[in-house]
Amino acid sequence: MSGLIGRKIGMTSLFDENGKNIPCTVIEAGPCVVTQVRTEEVDGYNALQLGFDDKKAKSSNKALDGHFKKAGTSAKKKVVEFQEFDGEYKLGDSITVELFTEGEFVDVSGISKGKGFQGVVKRHGFAGVGQATHGQHNRLRAPGSIGAASYPARVFKGMRMAGRMGGDKVKVQNLRVLKVVADKNLIVVKGAVPGHKNSYVTIEK
Repeated sequence: MSGLIGRKIGMTSLFDENGKNIPCTVIEAGPCVVTQVRTEEVDGYNALQLGFDDKKAKSSNKALDGHFKKAGTSAKKKVVEFQEFDGEYKLGDSITVELFTEGEFVDVSGISKGKGFQGVVKRHGFAGVGQATHGQHNRLRAPGSIGAASYPARVFKGMRMAGRMGGDKVKVQNLRVLKVVADKNLIVVKGAVPGHKNSYVTIEK
């Protein structure tokens, strides 16, 4: 599946031909450098490894420096493999946002915003008690019973309880490409994508 590595710039909105206001996300996509070519004969599968966003030489080690030197490029902050990439590319090639065309649909993956430790109302959408009457005091947002008596005498796995929320890998599918700005390496997709501003995302066709 063909794709690029990008950075989430932020959200804005555009008006379509009917005057409807469409929320959209701006992503800086590429240019990405081909840092390794996986082949069926050597690796057992076909894939392209792409690198995005230069990093300082002092932040890299000799193993990585040698890896990127083969591709004739500087050390990269983000490296992602895309299997079954359409088209023929060789080591050191640069792939730009022109890979995408306006009107097509893409899938965007990223790490969702971390929310920290949250209760069941925010984390799982529990309703809470709803009313503060009848002696509820501090039970408005409590999880309530979690089941189990003398049998089975344990809490079942997967019970929805309070805990850390966010920070998960999330893929949003079928986002329409509204605009491609090739000279600035920008792609504008309809709707929201996971992650905070300036976080890395992968865009797949």
